[in-house]
Amino acid sequence: MISHFRLFCIIGVAACQALAFAVVDEKKPNIIFIISDDQTYESVNAHGFKELKTPSLDRLATNGVTFTQAYNMGAWQGAVCVSSRTMLQTGQFLWKTKQADKNLQTIAQKEQRLWPQLLKQAGYETYMTGKWHVHVPVEDVFNHVVNLRPGMPKQTPEGYNRPIEGELDEWSPYATQFGGNWAGGKHWSEVLADDAENYINQASKKDKPFFMYLAFSAPHDPRQAPKRFVDMYPLEDVQVPASFLPEYPYKQEIDCYEIPLMKKGKVVGTKLARDESLAPWPRTEFAVRTHRQEYYAMITHMDEQIGRILDALENSGEADNTYVIFTSDHGLACGEHGLLGKQNMYEHSMRVPFIVTGPEVPAGEQRDAPIYLQDAVTTTLELAGAEIPDEVDFKSLVPAIRDASADAPYDRIYGAFKEDKQRMIRIGDYKLILYPEAGVVRLFNLKDDPDEIRDLAGDPSQWARIREMFISLQELQVEYGDKLDLSKSYPDLTLR
Repeated sequence: MISHFRLFCIIGVAACQALAFAVVDEKKPNIIFIISDDQTYESVNAHGFKELKTPSLDRLATNGVTFTQAYNMGAWQGAVCVSSRTMLQTGQFLWKTKQADKNLQTIAQKEQRLWPQLLKQAGYETYMTGKWHVHVPVEDVFNHVVNLRPGMPKQTPEGYNRPIEGELDEWSPYATQFGGNWAGGKHWSEVLADDAENYINQASKKDKPFFMYLAFSAPHDPRQAPKRFVDMYPLEDVQVPASFLPEYPYKQEIDCYEIPLMKKGKVVGTKLARDESLAPWPRTEFAVRTHRQEYYAMITHMDEQIGRILDALENSGEADNTYVIFTSDHGLACGEHGLLGKQNMYEHSMRVPFIVTGPEVPAGEQRDAPIYLQDAVTTTLELAGAEIPDEVDFKSLVPAIRDASADAPYDRIYGAFKEDKQRMIRIGDYKLILYPEAGVVRLFNLKDDPDEIRDLAGDPSQWARIREMFISLQELQVEYGDKLDLSKSYPDLTLR
């Protein structure tokens, strides 16, 4: 017969074991956030762009939910990546983040309200490798930081104003002597995958959930990749985009060509925008094909490294309890509209891939409602059970991820470049683009004209739509803290 004491011990041990299993079952999910640089939405094979080879991103899309209409909200300066990545840290819309950027070190060091810090406070071990480009010391934000990269790999003079057909091209994407992504002897994308593999192996042996911020420099220029990836895209097979132009007719108005050179508050000359200097003006089909070849090669090379990361996650045993989000900081023009940068309001430069996989995420589904890529902040905070501060503006995508019939998070998408250069609003299938300094209006039907070739602004039948969208944009300006007075440039469109 079992004594009362022994029975008590048996019950106690069983209770402890049950509690231990409960704790294991309730372990918070891990989160891996993978962000590329300059990657347009039309750069994933699974999204219908069959010219590109992206088996690892296709693998993510097959196993998760793809948001087909993910946007960056814009930038307050030419380095669009700074604005995009800083919005990721604050979780706030563009103009609020511009103000926060002035006090970012205080927010990070004293208030500890940046995205990874909120996850850290929720019990996460946080890890970062790759590109940062945010105006705060990264060590203040993450537990672990390795191989921190600058805003962009160093470009060389040979990498600009090229190629010119019939002339010797001194630059090569796989010539390691040009440095850039090859600096240090091993391609930066491969180093990042090494870092991620090592950390996954370490983190899987710990009890704490982890948050990984993996920031590729690819496919930002200098667009470099091993030769075998360049050889995957023979130049004669690379297509020129449907919206190709030798020169963009508004290149000066949008501040992407001749930018004022200031000294002591006065204009002393002009300089060319860096991105737009990569190929000669006017653009040629040969130059555009070459740049696209190198762009594709770099994406496919990065894709292979993402496959290594996904394999490491599978081998660690943590895959079933890990959310993976893949996106980019913004898109890029690579010959479209005669442009080579991202300082514009076209889809190729504002829209990015956005894929989510993980527990309770449906496999192989798409969501066509427009979102912002920075919604990743609120989404991961909700998935982690972390605090979502009142000042966070971007919205959680958790309802949309789990239920295709969930309400769309936004009924309008807003975009801006610099304080006075460009504005955009998208409502439904229509997008209105404004160049205030020149008084230019552009209107596109994205459903009928996804390449944004046919400007409808001159069609009298669209006047009412333009005015309605303009007024809606003004409403968003007030809501988002955009102080540009559009009525001065467009008095005929403004409500009286």
